[in-house]
Amino acid sequence: MKQVLQVEDMSVTFELHQSEVHAVREMNFSLAQGETLAVVGESGSGKSQAFLAIMGLLAKNGRAEGRAMMGDINLIGMEPKQLDKHRGKDIAMIFQDPMTSLNPTLKIKTQLSEVLVKHRGFEQSQAVKSATEMLERVGIPEPAKRANAYPHELSGGMRQRVMIAMALLCQPKILIADEPTTALDVTVQAQMLDLFKTLTEDFGTALVLITHDLGVVAGVADRMMVMYGGRAVEKGTTDDLFYDPRHPYTLGLLHSTPHIAKRAERLDPIQGLPPSLEHLPKGCSFNPRCAFAFDRCLVERPPLAPTGNGREKACHYEGPMAYGKVA
Repeated sequence: MKQVLQVEDMSVTFELHQSEVHAVREMNFSLAQGETLAVVGESGSGKSQAFLAIMGLLAKNGRAEGRAMMGDINLIGMEPKQLDKHRGKDIAMIFQDPMTSLNPTLKIKTQLSEVLVKHRGFEQSQAVKSATEMLERVGIPEPAKRANAYPHELSGGMRQRVMIAMALLCQPKILIADEPTTALDVTVQAQMLDLFKTLTEDFGTALVLITHDLGVVAGVADRMMVMYGGRAVEKGTTDDLFYDPRHPYTLGLLHSTPHIAKRAERLDPIQGLPPSLEHLPKGCSFNPRCAFAFDRCLVERPPLAPTGNGREKACHYEGPMAYGKVA
């Protein structure tokens, strides 16, 4: 498949008063047309900051280094005016809370049509017509009526669909969805994930799904990248990581996720808390919480290295995992 994004040695650093915080280190991954990549990990693992860097949306005290190649264009370090030519048109992002992303004073049709007028040169009437058609495409009932509504007049699920419609109007090559189902109830979550799957198939859009919830990954993502402490610690196909996790952190995430086939009375949470990015532990960042840690883990940071069959992990431990298969 055609590669639409190639990220190489990307890092994200924030300047604080007397120090620097490395939010993302040494990130490398590729994304193919029509593919869905799930980026998973607890809050603070660097997931969102990595993709805000690619979009050029870091806070003022943040800086990104490395390469994020979209064709022959490096998005990292690009001037905002140049980035504006690609944001929305070639690469788009859906944020966690649509209420903070939509302008509460403008009707839905106004906000959606603006994208087409700016990026595709549509006349206003033509843009409104196309926007209404896209609302119908993403499953919003009575799209003409909803197009005339204000954001507060729609449910959370409908607002999220509006954001997806807005992102897809210019048929971008890459769509980044940052925790898109967190604020939705379980039924709407399932509908949203089905919608994502349909859209990648219909439009050929490459989807990045950023989430801390492994429950939303199965059946949607082709590949997974697990992040911890600002680094990728395991990569592989979704089936490989679900059925045969090679990193203790991936295993911990799977066992702390509710599963309909598991009749256990209690979940098995990962002990301890995620590390502060200002004060990462020496050696492997996961070693204070890892049941498999040994002496080497306390002093030597494991590199992300291939393990065969397209898989990678950053872990010194090579023995069997105590829990066995989990899915």
